[in-house]
Amino acid sequence: MSFASSFNPHSEAAQLRRAAMLERIAQLRALEERAAAASAQAKPVFDKRGQLLPRERIALLLDAGAPWLPLCTLAGFLQDTKDPTQSVAGGGVVAGIGFISGVRCMVVASDSGIEAGAIQPRGLEKILRVQDIALENKLPFVHLVESAGANLTKYKVEGFVHGGSLFRNLARHSAAGLPVITVQHGSGTAGGAYMPGLSDIVVMVRGRSRAFLAGPPLLKAATGEVATEEELGGAEMHTSVSGLGEYLAEDDREALGLARRIVDQLRDGAARPAAPAAPEPPLPADDLLSLMPTHHREPVDMREVMARLADGSELLEFKPLYGAATVCAQARIGGHAVGLISNNGPIDVAGANKATHFIQWMCQLGHPLIYLQNTTGYMVGKDSEQGGMIKHGSKMIQAVTGATVPQITIQCGASFGAGNYGMCGRGFEPRFLFSWPNARTAVMGGEQAARTMQIVAEAGLARKGLTPDPVQMQQQFEQIVQVFESQADAFHTSGLLLDDGVIDPRDTRAVLIFCLDTCAEAAQRTPRPLPFGVARM
Repeated sequence: MSFASSFNPHSEAAQLRRAAMLERIAQLRALEERAAAASAQAKPVFDKRGQLLPRERIALLLDAGAPWLPLCTLAGFLQDTKDPTQSVAGGGVVAGIGFISGVRCMVVASDSGIEAGAIQPRGLEKILRVQDIALENKLPFVHLVESAGANLTKYKVEGFVHGGSLFRNLARHSAAGLPVITVQHGSGTAGGAYMPGLSDIVVMVRGRSRAFLAGPPLLKAATGEVATEEELGGAEMHTSVSGLGEYLAEDDREALGLARRIVDQLRDGAARPAAPAAPEPPLPADDLLSLMPTHHREPVDMREVMARLADGSELLEFKPLYGAATVCAQARIGGHAVGLISNNGPIDVAGANKATHFIQWMCQLGHPLIYLQNTTGYMVGKDSEQGGMIKHGSKMIQAVTGATVPQITIQCGASFGAGNYGMCGRGFEPRFLFSWPNARTAVMGGEQAARTMQIVAEAGLARKGLTPDPVQMQQQFEQIVQVFESQADAFHTSGLLLDDGVIDPRDTRAVLIFCLDTCAEAAQRTPRPLPFGVARM
C-alpha cells in the first residue's frame, strides 16, 4: 500500500534542514565545477593543437540525451592541499557509466587539461575502483588516454607498485570477454604505454598520439640513442609498423566517431533491457532536502525517505513491530523488485536478527538489497551485551558478507561504528555506494570519542595521584572533536574514495534506477571469457 506520510515540509525545522542541505549541494557543485574550470584553462593550448578538452571528448563519445552517471568526482579532495578553497578534486581523471551507440559502458578519460593528465595517487585509486565496477557489472571499458604518466616530482614507490593493478585489471577485463577499447588522444609513456598495449582495440590520432616505453629524454639518458617522438611511438608508426594501433584518425572527432562505430558492433547480446513500467512516487523528491536533520542526534523516520524512492510510494514493511528501530521493506524502484534496509535508531538485538532474516529472504527471492544508512551503530549497554549483541550483530554482518544479490548503499546520514559494517559500508564491497552531502562516517561521534578519551586520561591521572588541568582538558576535548568531525565529513571521505560519489538527495531515485538497470543488464549479458586477454599482434 502507498505510504501515509506525516512529514510537514513547510515546518520551520524542515526549512532549516532544507537550507543546510542546499548549501552543501552548492558546495559540492562548486567543487566539481572547480575541476572542470581548472581543466578548461588549457583550452587555448588544446585549440592550437586542434584537440578537444577531455570533457568535450566524453560529450561527443556518449549518446546525446542518454543517462550519464559520473563516479568519484571528489576523488583527491583535500589530498593535494588542506585548504578546501584551493583543493582540486577528481584525481585528474573523469569517469562514469554512460551509453555509447546504445551500449552501456564504463568510460574513463585522462583529465589532460590538468598537469598534462599525470596520474595522481587518488586518481590511480579512482581508476582501480571503476575498473572493479566495470568488471563486476560486465561493462565494456572505454579509455580516452592522454597522460604524462606518473608525476616524477611527486614520486612514491608505493604508487609505482600499486599501479601494476591497473594493468592487471585491463588483462582480467579482456580475459573475461569484456572489450577494452582505447582512444589514444596524446602521450602514453612508460607504464602509460601499457594502457593501449593491454587494450583489445586502439584508435590513434595522427600527429598527436604517442606511446613508448622511453621517450626521447629517457632514451638518450639511458642509451645515448637520439630519436624523435614520432619515430619512437607516433600514431603512423604504430598503425603501420609496430601494429599497436588498429585505426588511424585525423583528429579527436574522427577518433571518437571510430570508437562509437567500434562499440556499435558490441550490441549483440548487450542490448539495453526494456524499462519496466514504474509509477513515480506521489510524494515529492524535493522533500529529501528537508527530511534529514543537520545533526545525527535528531530522530528521523527513514520510511519517509523510502517512500520518496519507491514506485508509487508503496512499501511492504517486514516485521514492522519487531526490532522497530531497524526498518526493512520490500518495494519496487524503476520496476525492479528490491529490499530496503534502514535505521530509525541504533541497531539492537531484535533489529539485527530482523535484518539478517530479511537479507536472507531477499537472497532467496533474488531481489537486490538497498541500504539507506542512518545509524549510530549497534546498541551498547549491559542489557544489550547480556542479550548477545555481539553474536547477533555478527550474524547480520555475515548475512551482508554472504548475500548473493547485488547490494547498493546510500549513506543518508550517520554511519558510525560497526553499524557501517552491518549496513554494507565500503569494506563490504557493495556494487555501488553513494553519499548524501550531509552524511557522516566515523568509528563514533566526535564528542563521544573526545569524552571517552577524556575519561581514560582522567583515570590515568587519578592513578598517579594527579589532578587534571580543566583548561588543558577542555582544549584536548575540542581538538579531538575537531579531528573526528573533519574526517567524518562526506566531502572528506569521498575525497578518500570511500564512496563512489556524493549525490544530490533529489537524484537518489534516478541514481538507484540507473544502478539497478546496470545490475540487471549485467545479469543478462553473457560474455565470452578467454583464458587470456586479447594480445596485440
